[in-house]
Amino acid sequence: MTLTLTVSDEVRALAPGFTHVAVEAHELVNGPSTEDSSALLDDAVRRLAVRLDGRAPHEDPHMAAWRAAYTAFGSKPSRTRNSAEALARRALTDAGLPRINVLVDLYNAVSVAHLVPVGGEDLDLIQGGMSLVRASGEEDFVTVAGGEETVEHPDAGEVVWRDEAGVTCRRWNWRQGPRTRLTEQTTSGVFLLESLAPMPVAEVRTAAAELAEILEKFSPGARITVREPEPAA
Repeated sequence: MTLTLTVSDEVRALAPGFTHVAVEAHELVNGPSTEDSSALLDDAVRRLAVRLDGRAPHEDPHMAAWRAAYTAFGSKPSRTRNSAEALARRALTDAGLPRINVLVDLYNAVSVAHLVPVGGEDLDLIQGGMSLVRASGEEDFVTVAGGEETVEHPDAGEVVWRDEAGVTCRRWNWRQGPRTRLTEQTTSGVFLLESLAPMPVAEVRTAAAELAEILEKFSPGARITVREPEPAA
């Protein structure tokens, strides 16, 4: 069954240039990071440096648009950065990009190379469909703090991804919860690529096609479907 993804009218009104494309994959093979997945991350850093051409990540027009969107729902973008900007900043430091597991490495590489936020969710752990909404502030967000599982609540009006059990990612694409994240046991996943104007929709499609291609390379025989982005309002 294909995962249902919806975007609320309130989010579309907040960011009329928003679009997203989903890559749904089954029969995946995951595991610890490998030399090949690490090499993709290294190549993504090189591509990022070319793209930025000496600028800081937040100076890229697409990242600037995300900062404006975060400000619009009351978040401070210099403190809670969108996932692509946060990864890009780390990529340009001595620490470099983290190695998490093969599937996370793959989508992080695409995110950094294209400067587009990408998230990955374990389809078997999602309850019902997923919706991008403005939070009431009462939703549960299960996370880990100090080594202990804890429940937080988003701010009222905050943009969140959620399923029937609660929030899966806070502040649009800032922090994913551990409940649905991709682990080494994951065999089915959905990868969400999100963009705002002025990024051309064609570039989001290109990034999604690249992710689908490398998923197939690392999981030969996987069943992969790329779902076209919805037109921006």
